[in-house]
Amino acid sequence: MIKVRQIKVDVKEDSDSKLKEKLLKKLNIEESHLIDFKIVKKSIDARDKSNVFYVYELNINLDNEDIILKKNKSSDICKTIEEKYQNPVMGNLELKERPVVVGSGPSGLFCALLLAENGYKPLVIERGEKIEERVKSVEKFWEDNTLNKNSNVCFGEGGAGTFSDGKLNTLVGDSNCRIRKVFEEFVECGAPQDILYINKPHIGTNILRSVIVNLRNKIISLGGEFLFNTTLTDIKYNNNKIESIIVNDKEEIKTSILILALGHSAKDTITMLYNHGINMSSKPFAVGIRIQHSQDMINKSQYGDYANYLPAASYKLTYTTSKNRGVYSFCMCPGGYVVNSTCEEEHLIINGMSNHERDSGNSNSAIVVTVSENDFGKNPMDALEYQRKLESASYKACNGKIPTQLLKDYYDNKVSTTLGSIKPMFKGDYAFSNINEILPSYINESIKEALLEFDKKIKGFAMDDAIISCVESRTSSAIRIERSGNYETNIKGIYPIGEGAGYSGGITTSAVDGIKVAEKIIERYSNNLLQ
Repeated sequence: MIKVRQIKVDVKEDSDSKLKEKLLKKLNIEESHLIDFKIVKKSIDARDKSNVFYVYELNINLDNEDIILKKNKSSDICKTIEEKYQNPVMGNLELKERPVVVGSGPSGLFCALLLAENGYKPLVIERGEKIEERVKSVEKFWEDNTLNKNSNVCFGEGGAGTFSDGKLNTLVGDSNCRIRKVFEEFVECGAPQDILYINKPHIGTNILRSVIVNLRNKIISLGGEFLFNTTLTDIKYNNNKIESIIVNDKEEIKTSILILALGHSAKDTITMLYNHGINMSSKPFAVGIRIQHSQDMINKSQYGDYANYLPAASYKLTYTTSKNRGVYSFCMCPGGYVVNSTCEEEHLIINGMSNHERDSGNSNSAIVVTVSENDFGKNPMDALEYQRKLESASYKACNGKIPTQLLKDYYDNKVSTTLGSIKPMFKGDYAFSNINEILPSYINESIKEALLEFDKKIKGFAMDDAIISCVESRTSSAIRIERSGNYETNIKGIYPIGEGAGYSGGITTSAVDGIKVAEKIIERYSNNLLQ
């Protein structure tokens, strides 16, 4: 097999036939020599707005590979092999009870999947509902503000990422093809095929819902089990080793392997673990607002005259303020919605969400400011309380509706009274408020300074009638549950994983972290007693 890089196709001419034509030309061969080809990577090069093109990397099979390699000395053409994920080698320690996975977000699901594929029959417990019921609870909340505190945008099957853009891009390296495995499992369960090769893959919340159901069913078919509406409320341990857990304050489940895939909103569970002496630390995170623009404006800024030929554009912006605060865009949702993601009574948080088609007409992203222990203290519980205070203030500002303001009024420190040219795209009710009175002054000052700089990169970003809302406070976990080289806590047999434990950010890295921890368990324990 041969890998061919840097095949460029004008986006206005993009097609399979044009791609093949460019490939044959690059190799200087006749079509009769080409057996087949597969797209490995596809990205957009829009550095020159007058000449925007797709850049492909292909794996190809030829009937005369050695001859072609001798003729072509370009670094863009080389021999390659298709690598595959390799299962870990099983250990030999006895495991009498099946592993218990707490949480069915990406880290929990993929940890459970690998354990199930290797015969460990994991039990997955989830405080929220299965996706079919969860969607109904979320939609009811958006309609009338009736909150199911255990099954909402943050809690329930699939985790918080289920109601998001479903972005899969990551800067993490792919050792042992773990990312490839995650993407292939998603495709097998119904995700679009193109996530295997496009540069910024995403699934979209509408498709992700059915993908999660299929992933659950696959785990069950391999011997796993799911218990929904089941909350971890206590743990029991002896000689510094886990022995059992208590769920729903009453039922005891014995286990010597407890995998904590909690997500970053399970503050009650995190507090319980902290009170049991599990080592934790606070970590920097970021808080701020969400800003909405016309998607058409973003497309034209990013792609120029090629905007009509390309998918909805995204952006990534960063800035360091004059007071050395980091400000950046986060979880940018092309063609998306600003979502009321509340999971605690009388507290309000927001997030962004897109369907696969990204066709709402608006873009939105969080504009967030880094905060650290200098802002909230060294104790990890202080970090959680810092978030809760902001979320409480956001709830009180508009009695549970999303606090919203036009950007000019934000700078002028006054409540907006009307909208401008942008039609707001929300999931959940919104109301006008003065965000200056909700967020701390150092957050507001940092955002205002950064937005003016971002406007220099994307013309119109700081337009008067851009719509801002708050509070975006769950960009990442505020704490880290400490773990050893074997991924265990100071209480043996407990394995914290994923975003809530402070070891990942986003769907892909969370899934990969779940796989890594499952590998450690498999390498240590035998499944013989579970058969």
